[in-house]
Amino acid sequence: MSTSVEKYGFKELEPAMLADMEFDPYKKIDKEWFLVTAGDENGYNTMTASWGFAGIMWGKQTFTTVIRPQRYTRSFIDKADSFTICFFDESERKALQFCGSHSGREYDKAAETGLVPVFTDGTTAFEQAKMILVCDKAYVQPMEGSCYQDKTLLDKWYAAGDHHIQYIGIIRKVYVK
Repeated sequence: MSTSVEKYGFKELEPAMLADMEFDPYKKIDKEWFLVTAGDENGYNTMTASWGFAGIMWGKQTFTTVIRPQRYTRSFIDKADSFTICFFDESERKALQFCGSHSGREYDKAAETGLVPVFTDGTTAFEQAKMILVCDKAYVQPMEGSCYQDKTLLDKWYAAGDHHIQYIGIIRKVYVK
């Protein structure tokens, strides 16, 4: 069965195949960044992120992203059952910079950047991505100041008290180009 992403040149892989790929989370997340997107053809938002985790939880491949409470994307991910994580090559760096520095409340990020939304699997991804992780939301937890053992992190990253909310998603599908 063909999905909408396959017509854009994506191939579907089983999530377990991530272990066989050259997927370096330290490079992909920190250096290359990614878009976290939630919503569907009736409304979605995306934001650039460079903090997250990829690994095994509950015996499954998972991805954890964190979103500050004031981010517009939060309202979409809170309402959704799933979200996507999209990785791109360097040619899309300007688009990712825009998506990380402008709010979807004020801008149509796809129109501004040329990113083409692809509605698939009940959520939204982008045609220009090189890898898409479709994640089913499994766990949501606000990070709390009282839980920090290293209190220097509070001053450095949370002086405004806007602690991230973590979203752990079970990777349901993987699409690659």
